Amino acid sequence: MKFISWNIDSLNAALTGTSPRAALSRDVLDVIAREDADIIALQETKLPEKGMNKKQAQALADFFPEYEFVWVSSKEPARKGYAGTMALYKKGMEVKADYPAIRAPEPMDCEGRLITLELPDFFFNLVYTPNAGDGLKRLEERQVWDRKYAAYLKKLDRIKPVISCGDYNVAHKEIDLAHPENNHMSPGFTDEEREGFTNLLAAGFTDTFRHIHGEVKGVYSWWAQRVKTSKINNSGWRIDYFLVSDRICPSILRSEMLDSGPRQDHAPLLLEMDF
Repeated sequence: MKFISWNIDSLNAALTGTSPRAALSRDVLDVIAREDADIIALQETKLPEKGMNKKQAQALADFFPEYEFVWVSSKEPARKGYAGTMALYKKGMEVKADYPAIRAPEPMDCEGRLITLELPDFFFNLVYTPNAGDGLKRLEERQVWDRKYAAYLKKLDRIKPVISCGDYNVAHKEIDLAHPENNHMSPGFTDEEREGFTNLLAAGFTDTFRHIHGEVKGVYSWWAQRVKTSKINNSGWRIDYFLVSDRICPSILRSEMLDSGPRQDHAPLLLEMDF
């Protein structure tokens, strides 16, 4: 089976926007569509609470005509048009969708950050982890989220194996970003966030990219939009992941980033497994 995960940074803009960046986003959607994955996970969709309008829904169907989809958006007391996630899966698959609340600090459970699909042999979870924020103003809440999320995945894992993916908003090791020496107090690379990810893996999960590629350096999934040369210079971070339950590691065939061309921000991730 093949899985793809991508922080799209506004599904609306990607589907129907007219800016040069929207055109680049559609190029990435073309790349994703050609992979013909079984499940596609999107984060930071930024959809309104009611979802897509007819034009957007048709544009999505044009890219992915063979897929069903489920989604969850932010709702009060969270900000409107913020965060949000979506999962697309091939028509005919036996899927039950859940939109869990993990008793995270308010209003994180209302920000549309989690979708879990239950399939006959495994759970598929997608997550858009909260950022610690400018000045680390949300770091304490982020630490609570990390503990609650790890406990949630561990609970699923007791029932059946888990495949989890998304924007985890943390570079786990120094080799996961280009300039670790300058970023130890930056959101996404604090000791606290890195420890949270270490604890998540210790709960019984494997970073599939490292499982396949070992300690390879210079491979990233995100490049800052605000720095025009970040992608040209490969000054990036690896903050997007596919994780799997330890016991299904032998089934991993591929785990890699897909080419997102000149578009900065996040690149899509691909995981292929032989069940």
